[in-house]
Formats: sequence, C-alpha cells, structure tokens
Amino acid sequence: MSHKILPISFYARDTLVVARDLLGKYLVRQVPNGIRAGRLTEVEAYVGANDLACHASKGRTKRTEVLFGSPGRAYVYLIYGMYHCLNVVTERLDFPAAVLIRAVEDETGLIDGPGRVCRAYEIDLRLNYHDLSTRRTLWIEDRGERVPKSRIGAYRRINVDYARQWAAKPWRFRIKPAPITTASR
Repeated sequence: MSHKILPISFYARDTLVVARDLLGKYLVRQVPNGIRAGRLTEVEAYVGANDLACHASKGRTKRTEVLFGSPGRAYVYLIYGMYHCLNVVTERLDFPAAVLIRAVEDETGLIDGPGRVCRAYEIDLRLNYHDLSTRRTLWIEDRGERVPKSRIGAYRRINVDYARQWAAKPWRFRIKPAPITTASR
C-alpha cells in the first residue's frame, strides 16, 4: 500500500476544496514509541480575514502570523488555556485560511473533538509552523481512499456563535456513516 505524504500543492488550493479532500486522509504522528496514524473523519474550514470565525478576522498578530504564511504548515493554538487545536494552513501567502482537524478514527476508535485529537496525538504548541509536507514528526498521508461526495456531509461550524452569520456557514465537513444494508437470504 502506498502512503504518499500530501505535498504543499495539495494545501495551496481553495480552502473548502482542501477541507473536503482531507476526509479519508491519514494524520500521522511520530511518537517516541513509534508511529500513530488515524483517518480524518471531520474537519472545519476558516477562510480569510472577512470570516469572523477565523482567528485572522482580528488582524495579523503573533498568534495568527502562521495563517498568513505558506500553505502546508501546522497552525496549533491553545483554547481555554488547556486544549490544543491543529489546523492546516491553506491557499496562498498573505491570505489567512486554514482547516481545523476535528476528528480522526484509528485503532482505538473515534477520537472526536480537536482537543482530544491533539491530546491523543501529542500535538502541542511546539508543532506550530511545522511543515506538514515532510515525513518528520507530523504529516498527513494519502493512502488511496476516495470518499464519495455522497458520503460527505456539510454542517454549520461549532462553537463560533460570536461570528454571527459566519457561524452558519456549512463549512464543517464530516464523513457520513455508511448505509446499513441487509444481506439477502
């Protein structure tokens, strides 16, 4: 089985396209006792400084500088003083956009929630600005799975009610459960 690391060119596209295309890819983390990998099952897009849910809507700051940088970088931040969140920077230089990793499925089951994903994969602020296109520490792989459009649900974003109309954007994408079929007897 081929495990191709996503190149910078994958991330240097429209954020909503990148978000959908990340579903079914694998988040891979090199940890002291080996490699941990999980299939991405839910992501959430943040697109530009006009998007009031995007951290860059408050301007270019030390915290948000990575969003204005090269696509394919990790944007890791801390929320509530205790949970880390991992985003992948998208599009182009000086246009702040990213995709939040919300859920992965691995050998332990579903890890649902960006803080839980970061805790399980030992992702913290040390990985902010990390280049995801290298096979070093943290990366995302294409293992050949294509998620059909019919299996991708688009939903309003979570925990961004302060963003008014931007909160209702259907920019959270999740793989829908496979339909249950009954075998004929």
